[in-house]
Amino acid sequence: MRRRRWAWTWLILVAVVAVAVSSLWPVYVRPRTDTPVPADAILVLGGAHDGREQLALHMAHDGLAPRVLFSDPYEHSAMINRICHGGYSFEVLCFDPSPRTTRGEGRELARMARAAGWHRVIVVTFTPHISRARYILEKCWDGELLFVDPKPRLSVARWAYDYVYQSAGYLKAAFEGC
Repeated sequence: MRRRRWAWTWLILVAVVAVAVSSLWPVYVRPRTDTPVPADAILVLGGAHDGREQLALHMAHDGLAPRVLFSDPYEHSAMINRICHGGYSFEVLCFDPSPRTTRGEGRELARMARAAGWHRVIVVTFTPHISRARYILEKCWDGELLFVDPKPRLSVARWAYDYVYQSAGYLKAAFEGC
């Protein structure tokens, strides 16, 4: 009897995990991304240095936007420091969001966009964060947001972590405004 109960418990647990993974697959693994078109700015959200900075600089170099905004919530990032003080043919603006979250980044985006009269911004973040970032930034600013990612290669462990982390972030964001 005990063995049978144990088997049913495992079967139910495996089924719950399978349903969660498959239902959240389009949210975290295959989120809606956009084809970048000319915009007023490119916003790079803070996080792992996974190619997002280079992607944004490349898009600006190709003329998709006259400026790149870098969220700089890091204490000491040599890469961000070089980018923020480098010489480019386009404007580079770095800011420390308050709070140091996607919500803080959304607030700063909204402030800059309203002050400058922007209508469209390309947002660069990594794949599992796109859907949640879209949800949060749309609470902060009603302009057009186009989301792209550098398509980093993530391990199975990292995907599992992000399923949990991003889901918790969604729950938190549901109860917060901008």
